[in-house]
Amino acid sequence: ADIPEATGFSTPAACCELKPQNEALLGWGSAGREASKGGRRPAGRALPIERTRGSEILFGVAPCSMALSQARRDLFRLFLKRSGGPQRAVSSELVLQAAARGVPVLHVGRRELDALCGGRVHQGVCLEATPLCFKRLEEAEEPGLENGESPNRRLLWLVLEQIQDPMNLGALLRSAYFLGVDRVVTSRRNSCPLTPTVSKASSGAMEVFDVYSTDDLRSFLKAKAAEGWEVVGTVSQFETVENVPVISCLEFRWNKPIILVIGSEGDGLSLETQLLCHQMLVIPSGRALHPGIESLNVSVATGILLHSICSQNFRVSPTDPGCVLAHASHQQSPGPALKPCLCAVGNT
Repeated sequence: ADIPEATGFSTPAACCELKPQNEALLGWGSAGREASKGGRRPAGRALPIERTRGSEILFGVAPCSMALSQARRDLFRLFLKRSGGPQRAVSSELVLQAAARGVPVLHVGRRELDALCGGRVHQGVCLEATPLCFKRLEEAEEPGLENGESPNRRLLWLVLEQIQDPMNLGALLRSAYFLGVDRVVTSRRNSCPLTPTVSKASSGAMEVFDVYSTDDLRSFLKAKAAEGWEVVGTVSQFETVENVPVISCLEFRWNKPIILVIGSEGDGLSLETQLLCHQMLVIPSGRALHPGIESLNVSVATGILLHSICSQNFRVSPTDPGCVLAHASHQQSPGPALKPCLCAVGNT
């Protein structure tokens, strides 16, 4: 069904304070009106705000800002904390973004924001919007090249098998986006959907990065292997996986399009998926591990593996002329210290 437009605004970029005369607009019920005296809510209670049918509430500065800057969702109302102080500059920027998209802005109290997002950390910002859904692989286009990229650039896809924790999924998307993964594909069955919590954990990366899903992960992996892709799985320890070789991620060489497959938080990759892999990667530990803590969080492990692979794209010698010139210019700069150049990062 079509989602109705937010009602009660004569101009799309209206900016309103939540005052008693706005009760009908905000859907405050009779109980809330009877409880309020002189336009003030009883101590410790938040007046309810009626949601637009079919909408969800994004929370946090980064997810809301990214959603406002993109054209991937229908947006209904932006809710900002009614206060000044250090958040004023952020609020002003969000108001400008909302005005550009024709999204009404409402200034509310902290308790209203807490109620909207279920008590999560909202940083004084909530945004009412339609949900984002996974894209089907059948709708996928071949990834294009970014400015300055070589047409021979190696491709890297990240495949997630039954990741169920929204915080993990968000962190995975954030790392994949930052490190240059070309596409993320998740199994549709027993996987976490794209929720506001995922967007918050991704620091807004979910709002700009398409995520695809498939109903038949094994057929997808078989098809990509037949096309010449290398399917690489992951395990937590150096252990035998039938006829699939297990190597350290430090020994892996990226010389063809690859798919890195990550398993669920509890069980890892299913045996059926492991048997479709050409190699299995393991992260070597830095010490003898105590029994029971031999593994990493799935999002942390994936970040390490992705960096180990992606750093091969820009790994050069510290004596490379371009690197030497970059370091020289850094040292001569009278301004604040600059970030290390990529050659230093790639050799860590």
